[in-house]
Amino acid sequence: MASAKSFRDLKVYQAAREAAGRIFELSKSFSREEQYSLTDQIRRSSRAVKAMIAEAWARRRYEAAFVNKIDEALGEAYETQSWLDDALDGAYLSKQDFDRLDDRYAAIGGMLSPMIDRADDFCKYAPSTDYRSVTREEESPITDH
Repeated sequence: MASAKSFRDLKVYQAAREAAGRIFELSKSFSREEQYSLTDQIRRSSRAVKAMIAEAWARRRYEAAFVNKIDEALGEAYETQSWLDDALDGAYLSKQDFDRLDDRYAAIGGMLSPMIDRADDFCKYAPSTDYRSVTREEESPITDH
């Protein structure tokens, strides 16, 4: 398996993106009275999972910052599960949709936890690295397409 060159290459990011999209679609049918509470909260927490993964990727130069952001993503995944409970209790989701999404967020959490435990596998260099001595890999020029 090739190493990830972008946060978008991470399976956990892809799973979080897909799940957030599904929540967005399903939440369109939530009651109008929930627009500024449950609908807003579940959309925000589900989107935050993938955003925190992206931010962790950008901060992987510092292992502690990477771990912090992955830990926040894990918290947002669990928060999303809590909002899914409310959506089920309010009969805004079918049991089948709830089970699929709840299982998906449990799987996302199951991918995030080992990332915390294996943070050094994701972080580029040891904390003591003198970045003035690190040579840059050749990058392709930026194009407009």
